[in-house]
Amino acid sequence: MTADSRGTSPAPQARILVIGGGYVGLYTAMRLQKKLAAELKAGTTEIVVVTPEPYMTYQPFLPEAAAGSISPRHVVVPLRRVLKHCRIVIGEAESIDHAKRTATLTTLATEEEGTGPIEISYDELVLAPGSISRTLPVPGLADYGIGFKTVEEAIGLRNHVIEQMDIASSTRDPAVRAAALTFVFVGGGYAGVEALGELEDMARYAARYYHNVGAEDMKWILVEASDRILPEVGPEMGKYTVSELRRRNIDVRLETRLDTCEDRVAVLDDGSRFPTRTLVWTAGVKPHPILAASDLPLNERGRLKCTAELTVEGAPHAWAAGDAAAVPDVTSQDGKECAPNAQHAVRQAKVLGDNIVASLKGQPLTKYAHKYAGSVASLGLHKGVAHVYGRKLKGYPAWFMHRVYHLSRVPTFNRKARVLAEWTLSGLFKREIVSLGSLEHPRAEFELAAGGKPPKESS
Repeated sequence: MTADSRGTSPAPQARILVIGGGYVGLYTAMRLQKKLAAELKAGTTEIVVVTPEPYMTYQPFLPEAAAGSISPRHVVVPLRRVLKHCRIVIGEAESIDHAKRTATLTTLATEEEGTGPIEISYDELVLAPGSISRTLPVPGLADYGIGFKTVEEAIGLRNHVIEQMDIASSTRDPAVRAAALTFVFVGGGYAGVEALGELEDMARYAARYYHNVGAEDMKWILVEASDRILPEVGPEMGKYTVSELRRRNIDVRLETRLDTCEDRVAVLDDGSRFPTRTLVWTAGVKPHPILAASDLPLNERGRLKCTAELTVEGAPHAWAAGDAAAVPDVTSQDGKECAPNAQHAVRQAKVLGDNIVASLKGQPLTKYAHKYAGSVASLGLHKGVAHVYGRKLKGYPAWFMHRVYHLSRVPTFNRKARVLAEWTLSGLFKREIVSLGSLEHPRAEFELAAGGKPPKESS
């Protein structure tokens, strides 16, 4: 079965297939529907976006969503609303045969229909599937580890942390209490440090409402395999971040690895053992599997070999950017590649969209060139670090810059206004510290009332 068999209407002269609905997928499709408005209206061009979720997640806001500073629905951008002139297909690309210019997809309907995967042909391919969490064969990690890459994981972690405080408050077993109040984060990059900083700040605030749980009772541990954290903000700001976290009684373990977390005990390679009910894994990402399931050239790290014009090397009509692409940094003197981060992804998408339009119209392509401006990171409310255009900031100024920068980058005016309104309200009123863990099992109450068994909780 092919996705082209959609009635008797003629196929478009040019079909642009976008794999992925993240930064690159969304911004590229937005650029294309703007630049090709006349062609889309005439039906001579079609843009198809294949994505596993009907929304784009603005990941820099995940830590604030986990801390309750932003509502989860404001961290995501609904694709159908902003990509009104594109065809959105909720599904996964299983394989790509670029020699034939076809992609094999599974959608929400294919499993229900029992007809198997479908094929869709294309004229231009944009590969922007992003990346997935990189895990290691650590015993117990699959059973007890918690990720921090999606909005569902962020809200689930918030609920879990507050639930552990509830357990500690009500148990009479010292061992259960100690494990409930021990929180281990593995990975000292943006995700791990910001998630730890925001959640520790939130839990410290929440502790004032517990009669027998204080901030000093909680143990927060950050485990990083290298000799520094937040390498993006530079060595000096990285050292400041370590000292700031330790000042908050957060145990930062550098050049340390997690050996095992079996039986809810985190064992580090320095011999330390921490009974814990919370182990958050943020130790890096790896390329999406769809790249290996294509006939396109990959580098030694599994990313697509790309040119400065964001085309895939040796593969006409194939384009890529963001995490999936190894794009040469033309502003670098030593042949480096652009870092796989949001700052480059958003800017690459603009050039990528323009280059696809130029290619369709037979015009010359533009090289992507953007000198890295710097990095900002939040460490909790009114705390942060920044290294922007050579200037180093810390504390409140860095935190404020973090918010201003990301507010300017979150897509659509609608989302900007909603986030700003929530920040304003959170500054006027107290934090919400309610756990809604039952959201993860919405039918549990009804199943129990109907005579079934409640689901086994993983926490």
